[in-house]
Amino acid sequence: MRFKQLDKITELIPGKKIVAIREVHAGEDYFRDHFPLFAVMPGVLMLESIFQASCWLIRATENFEHAVLTLREAKNVKFIDFMQPGQTLVITAEIVKIFDDSVSIKAFGTKGDGDSVAVSARLTIGKANLTSTDAGLESLDAFMRESMRQGLKGLLSDDSPSGGQLSPSAAIPEGLSRPI
Repeated sequence: MRFKQLDKITELIPGKKIVAIREVHAGEDYFRDHFPLFAVMPGVLMLESIFQASCWLIRATENFEHAVLTLREAKNVKFIDFMQPGQTLVITAEIVKIFDDSVSIKAFGTKGDGDSVAVSARLTIGKANLTSTDAGLESLDAFMRESMRQGLKGLLSDDSPSGGQLSPSAAIPEGLSRPI
């Protein structure tokens, strides 16, 4: 994941929900153009934050079974409030339904105070492995899954209810040891 839109995960209940944090900093590159006299986080980045949190929930729920998660559909997207430098976007995503090849998610992001919703959406996220199109890509699937396992470990915060770890029933299995 090249452009990480999450700083930490504060709550993760596999199969149910995730709560993640995105700090908005004044030095972020997009503020030069969006907008110089009224700096606000672009709506597409707020939506990307929701998508990334949802993907971590799906990965933890399905024990990293799928190497590739893609946004298939974003419905009822509402940009309700601006996010400006110095503010915190708190993302909550919940699983609505799990299908064979996708997951339905409802999610929203509030300002750090929790009282003001900034963005909300319903997402459909597709699940796949590269081996579904080319059996020779099995090692790449394995590498991608392990990279995501390590990425999740880095996002889990020490002050989460699980103490920075997933519950024992959803422990991240050890596999490849190659760092991201």
